[in-house]
Amino acid sequence: MDASASDVLVVGGGIVGLAFAWEAARRGLSVRLLERSRAAHGASIRNFGMVWPIGQPAGRRHDLAMRSRARWLELRDAGVTWAAECGSVHAVCEADEAALLAEFAERAAPAGIVCELLAGDEARRRFPAVARGVRAALWSPTELVVDPPRAIGQVAAYLARQHGVDVRFDTAVTAIEMPEVRTAAGERFTADRVIVCGGADFESLFPEVWAASGVRRCKLQMMRTAPQPGGWRLGPHVAGGLTLAHYAGFEGCPSLPAVRSRFAEQYSFHLAAGIHVMASQNDRGEVILGDSHDYDDVESPFDSAAIDEAILDYARGMLDLPDWTIAERWHGVYAKSTTDLCFMAEPQPACTIVGSPGGAGMTLSFGLAAEWWEAITRKRGLHPAAPMAGGVSLPS
Repeated sequence: MDASASDVLVVGGGIVGLAFAWEAARRGLSVRLLERSRAAHGASIRNFGMVWPIGQPAGRRHDLAMRSRARWLELRDAGVTWAAECGSVHAVCEADEAALLAEFAERAAPAGIVCELLAGDEARRRFPAVARGVRAALWSPTELVVDPPRAIGQVAAYLARQHGVDVRFDTAVTAIEMPEVRTAAGERFTADRVIVCGGADFESLFPEVWAASGVRRCKLQMMRTAPQPGGWRLGPHVAGGLTLAHYAGFEGCPSLPAVRSRFAEQYSFHLAAGIHVMASQNDRGEVILGDSHDYDDVESPFDSAAIDEAILDYARGMLDLPDWTIAERWHGVYAKSTTDLCFMAEPQPACTIVGSPGGAGMTLSFGLAAEWWEAITRKRGLHPAAPMAGGVSLPS
């Protein structure tokens, strides 16, 4: 690659930036990726590691999740990173939640979503992590688990090694004036197309665009147990009843409004803190538990012990873990569009801002990137790195 020029330059080394860089490289384009930190350390490494198609509404979003799933399995099969086909279980304890699962299961097959409704006894027989108080469960085989901190670094190394992507860490971009990109160290790069994937960083590049976007930051709290003893495995991801009111995949179920109304009375603290409870397990045996959603106090560096305790208390009602010892606690911050799946803008010709897909980066980023590059390639039959008047954005 020329010392300064490339077909595509991606700003940001999180999951969104990696996805857009990989899709460009797959199309034979020369790609440079600049990440301001020594390693990506934002929301892309502070999550469950869940690839979660079951939570996405039928149609485009579920299709994007399944495309992302295929990309993760491609990386696994190439020996790039660990990814397990664990599936998921929504384990619920109340009759109205069980009725909601039944409604979802009835609608799922015609929509092309594979799942199975289980009585509580059957769920416990098949999945020993499910607690005794669970009344019903929804099993889905499509979910994956990856280990985010390692996966993000491994994918970046793979892009450099296998696809010739010029990946540069400790390289903060300070200005873009197409086709030129300038860094804090005084370097100047040029590219036919620039894609800015800065996650929750709204201030560094094009702050006026972000200010007008309506995109919000969201802070979440999570925890990780010590490795479970004796090689014990969780099996599938496990989600509880509160999750039914969180993911858009359950919208449209007739019972959902009544369930939400009960939650508002019974779990007022949980709803105020945006808590819904899920669990995943990495290949080291650690169980990741969370999470909360705070749109009002994201700048605070201080986490709430009460939120952590509420998460753990609810988790004990749906999970049986051999060891509940918490080894690590953390919070993450991600960007969420209030109107679209993913905020996109073109502040300069052939320079595109791509926001994060609202806490579903591991689930949707690879699919979003593939869809976007396909749209670029189709547009008037142009070479995918060529500038285009008026720009291209994802369909709504």
